[in-house]
Amino acid sequence: MSESSWASSAGVRKSMQANTGRDTKPELALRRAVHSRGLRYFVNRRPIKAVRRTADLVFPRIRLAVFLDGCFWHGCPTHHTVAKTNAAFWADKVATNRRRDLETNTKLTEAGWTVVRIWEHEAIEQAADRIVESVADLRRVPSPPDRAD
Repeated sequence: MSESSWASSAGVRKSMQANTGRDTKPELALRRAVHSRGLRYFVNRRPIKAVRRTADLVFPRIRLAVFLDGCFWHGCPTHHTVAKTNAAFWADKVATNRRRDLETNTKLTEAGWTVVRIWEHEAIEQAADRIVESVADLRRVPSPPDRAD
């Protein structure tokens, strides 16, 4: 393990390096469920090019951004567990993620986007239904004039 690593042990470092930023099992399951309902979307894309925030599913024409948040990483009020090792580091990391999530919601909403946040523990079929309902609602509303994203 490197001297500059934040990991508390070589095992923790190896485990954390194995975490992927995209194509997780919950993401793949959600994408399959949404796709099977006939919806098409972009994957892991910035809703607004100038803002460094990547949504898991993006429907650009109706300005819908979907984020699938992990319970540990985003501090789920129901399932988040406090890290036993390096607790202060992880508490700060989760708090930063939560602040960034709120900031992302605000930036996208102010730019005319609708944000849907789904917790990884939510039933995939229900989460897909929420997305389908959001898409249907947004398609009923006239879309805003195009702006440079």
